[in-house]
Amino acid sequence: MTLPLEFTMEDDFPSVSYEQWRAVVEEDLKGAPFEKKLVTHTYEGMNIQPVYTLADALSNQEVIGLPGSPPFVRGSLPPQAAISGADLRQEYSHPDIHETNRQIRADIAGGVTSIQLQLDSAASNGLDPDEISIDESIAVGVMAHSLSDLDDTLQAVPLDRVGTSLDAGAAFMPAAVLLVSLWQKRGIDLTQVQGAFNSDPLSALARTGHLPLSLEASLELLGDLAQWTSTNCPQVTAVGVNTSPYHCAGATAAQDLAFQMATAVTYLRAMTANGLGIDEAAKQIIFRVELGTHHFLAIAKLRAARRLWSRLVAASDGSPEAGAMKIHARTSDRVLTHRDPYVNILRNTVAMFAATIGGANVVTSVPFDSLIRLPDEFSRRVARNTQLIIQEEAHLHRVIDPGGGSWFLESITDQLAKEAWEIFQEIERLDGMAAVLQSGWVADEIASAHAPRATDIAQRKEGITGVSEFPDIAEAPLEVVAPDVSAIRRAATERMKNAQNGFDSAETPSAGSKTAVAVEAATKGATIGQLARLVGFHVAPIEVKAIEVRSFAQPYEELRDAVDNFEIRHGRRPAVFLANMGPIAHHTARAGYAKNFFEAGGFKVFSNDGFKDAEAAAKSFAESGAATAVICSSDKLYAEIVPLLAAKLKQAGARSVVLAGNPGTNEAEWRSAGVDRFIYMKCNVLETLRDVLREEGVIGS
Repeated sequence: MTLPLEFTMEDDFPSVSYEQWRAVVEEDLKGAPFEKKLVTHTYEGMNIQPVYTLADALSNQEVIGLPGSPPFVRGSLPPQAAISGADLRQEYSHPDIHETNRQIRADIAGGVTSIQLQLDSAASNGLDPDEISIDESIAVGVMAHSLSDLDDTLQAVPLDRVGTSLDAGAAFMPAAVLLVSLWQKRGIDLTQVQGAFNSDPLSALARTGHLPLSLEASLELLGDLAQWTSTNCPQVTAVGVNTSPYHCAGATAAQDLAFQMATAVTYLRAMTANGLGIDEAAKQIIFRVELGTHHFLAIAKLRAARRLWSRLVAASDGSPEAGAMKIHARTSDRVLTHRDPYVNILRNTVAMFAATIGGANVVTSVPFDSLIRLPDEFSRRVARNTQLIIQEEAHLHRVIDPGGGSWFLESITDQLAKEAWEIFQEIERLDGMAAVLQSGWVADEIASAHAPRATDIAQRKEGITGVSEFPDIAEAPLEVVAPDVSAIRRAATERMKNAQNGFDSAETPSAGSKTAVAVEAATKGATIGQLARLVGFHVAPIEVKAIEVRSFAQPYEELRDAVDNFEIRHGRRPAVFLANMGPIAHHTARAGYAKNFFEAGGFKVFSNDGFKDAEAAAKSFAESGAATAVICSSDKLYAEIVPLLAAKLKQAGARSVVLAGNPGTNEAEWRSAGVDRFIYMKCNVLETLRDVLREEGVIGS
């Protein structure tokens, strides 16, 4: 036998056209619509096709570019810089400055390359620790209110090598000058230090609904700080664009990108009004981008963001190089859960994978317990090691934009960018981000966009593992050891009173840079509160309605919380009994569906191997002590067993009889026999669970 000298794919696998493939698929669908069965429709309004071909390639290839070159879709850094990997920036919010210091030093030793301090609510509003009344049980944030406090918080931290970022809400300038003063105290060259001040008054206003000074005054301080930073700390960014309040409220990816661009334009205007050129102003911004668990969409979001920013800077007469976007990617809180929290490790891994593949400059790997408690040593170690494995073992960062050229990924990147640009233009027509935030337009648009997703979550079309799907009602909750916030606040107040303070509170900023005056005051010992008053805080505060946070798991977790509280008060959980009828093959699918269904609401579920007759099922139900019975079997058996079984279950004391399956034309007959409700695919799971829990007395009407 003579073998061919060459093997070719074309000879052995002849090419198939899209039309041929489509014809075969539609034949298999047997009349079901292709667009409904195989095309995925996203909340952004995009249609994701089941297959992409050369015909889907973008016709305008210059919108992609090369890595490190405009429009930076494929990455903002040149390959030789990008392969060093992302800056791993971890967050710290423990109120005790000494515990925060211990955590920072442990994380740096474990591979973290930069840190971000979240200041407490007093400092974030420009107040000292004794000037605010808060709920001490939920207080989160480092209580560092002076140069001395910050020095202790960062004791033995090599600030010349470790970048420092701040999350200080409205008090971005007072916090920034404390950090500058610390760098100076340590003798660190300001031209070499790295960090981010994250001046972002619009984000603070959206998140809390409050600013302790007018928005105009906040934007003036932002411009002043950016001007000073550009001159004195060239490797530090003064401004942040953090759209997490909108993302965590349910914004689509396109909305999130549009809000980013609209916020950035607002800040560019504030900086250029203070004398910065457009190139210098653009380089002062770092964008925080929240990522969820739809990894392809998250990758496309990062790529689309860079394309939009490059276009926006170009439209503002900036140079091509100034359009290189700096992105800080973080796992979004909206996809994390309180229940089955260890699953959050996987959610965070997916988000960090997307951040790396998408070319983020900075990443924050979120501890799995961050929604439940202040992260402990174990959860912080798992979080940082997740990203370290991605880089040091999987080496995902060593291929620049690995999705580049993918017809699918390029298509959704293009669609996202175009949709976001249209929303951005609408915001500009409505007088900009500040105006639409204060008018309530942003909240209304997010609510409208979130409504279809909320429906899908309620119907379990969009499942949440460990919460609405495969819940574990017997899971042991994580131990929460809350810090003694009252004692920590008293200690902070005592430190402030005892500190050597050479600052004269009667001093007022002279003409020129308020930042320069504030830096001098900070070096003399001025506290956050004193610095805030120095630069004009508490004169014309502003109040709006805060953007409502919508965690995907929240509706189900609220029911679980209510059931847990009911069990604490009454010593029992509401229960349902599965009246499984006939052989296992007839009832197992619907029994599994019903078990998941009711456990998602916190119910204890009694299951079994099935009953041969209604009398046996009713007797077992009565012995279970449950008040709700769920009939589970096949459509083939339902016509015969439902009328008799429903009646028997009611006679046995069932408050509610549920049938697992769509009744179709039998609904009226089966209701008259005693069935109260039906559960099936696409029914409203949350509404049904709430109704049954009301009957059980767990929640009010």
